[in-house]
Amino acid sequence: MGKRILILDDDQDILDVVSFLLTDSGYEVQMLNTGEEVFAVISQFNPHLVLMDVMLANLDGRVICTKMKAEEQTLHIPVILISGTHDLARTLDQIGAPNDFMAKPFDIDVLLEKVKIQLAPPSIQPII
Repeated sequence: MGKRILILDDDQDILDVVSFLLTDSGYEVQMLNTGEEVFAVISQFNPHLVLMDVMLANLDGRVICTKMKAEEQTLHIPVILISGTHDLARTLDQIGAPNDFMAKPFDIDVLLEKVKIQLAPPSIQPII
């Protein structure tokens, strides 16, 4: 199987669509619709990438991302945050920031390209 991606979103339709697209592209996908279990799932699933919504029903994806980037066990995992209400592009260089950001609604091809870039070995990541 391909690289493992954890998708965290409280919208089941988005989880289903993104999961289908990523699975169809050869990735192994785990879906999660609540943030409370995210670190347990990360520990068990050991994802190569986390794709996460900013506005979760019970938690803020930015807080989860900051915690991930502060923990030695998870700081190496790339995080792409998705939001329909926040523009995080200007904060990508701050401590605890995600590795990338996508605004909703997003283009499927752009999403797949961003995932591919984040999963590429560091020596061949393109400069954008």
